[in-house]
Amino acid sequence: MVKVGFIGAGNMGGAIMGGIMRKGMDAYVSAYDSDPAKAAALPAGVHAAGSIDELISSSKYVFLAIKPQVFDAVMPDIAKSVTEDHVVVSIAAGITEDYIIKSLGIDAHVVIVMPNTPFLLGEGATALAKGRYTTDEEFMQVKAIFETGGIAEVVPMDKMKEIIAINGSSPAFIYLYGKAFVDYAADNGIDKDTALRLFAKSLIGSAKMMTDSGKSLDELIKMVSSPGGTTLAGLDGLYEGKLEDTVKDCCERCTKRAYELSR
Repeated sequence: MVKVGFIGAGNMGGAIMGGIMRKGMDAYVSAYDSDPAKAAALPAGVHAAGSIDELISSSKYVFLAIKPQVFDAVMPDIAKSVTEDHVVVSIAAGITEDYIIKSLGIDAHVVIVMPNTPFLLGEGATALAKGRYTTDEEFMQVKAIFETGGIAEVVPMDKMKEIIAINGSSPAFIYLYGKAFVDYAADNGIDKDTALRLFAKSLIGSAKMMTDSGKSLDELIKMVSSPGGTTLAGLDGLYEGKLEDTVKDCCERCTKRAYELSR
């Protein structure tokens, strides 16, 4: 049985706990949150710990599911109980392995993770990086936990800031892109809910084509683009608007901010 503890029971922490419970993983899951309301609303089967020390003492894998700005305040309490027998898993943007090791004062076994909000629906895309003291077995166990809510891909530790734009922040970018299509439909007298369903299903289908068709992205674009047709006319507008350059700029800004927040 794997023993997993969560410090923090917000949306993402709760989603990960829920994934473990839904998939029936052989696990003892506990959580501690300083907010009594969150502690009282834990997923079914998750045990409420009365303190950080109690949580860590009953866990092998300690998930830091807290906001980056509260790490400095919480890490001293964690350092009192965590040992080199624990695995510390951080899901906070900008928090590095070096920061965790320095804060704990030990050769901590660390996994740095970037999940995304679709995990809430079991459709998450999670990037993970293995710390230098973490064993392969420990890392694969953490990967299996995140696979309860979608897919999990291994990324080099020195690329965990760059990956944020690809899977961590990208849902917001996609929602903004979708909003423009739905707003266009409404401006032209089409019911917004109808447009949302059609566009959302188009996104889902297109994503499946990207992963399962065996064709390159350029080939997939060509499949939809009949000579002289409507798609090419629309693509011309995107090319003239330099969509690809805009996306690259978006990703670069996202990464720059990740480095600014890093510690």
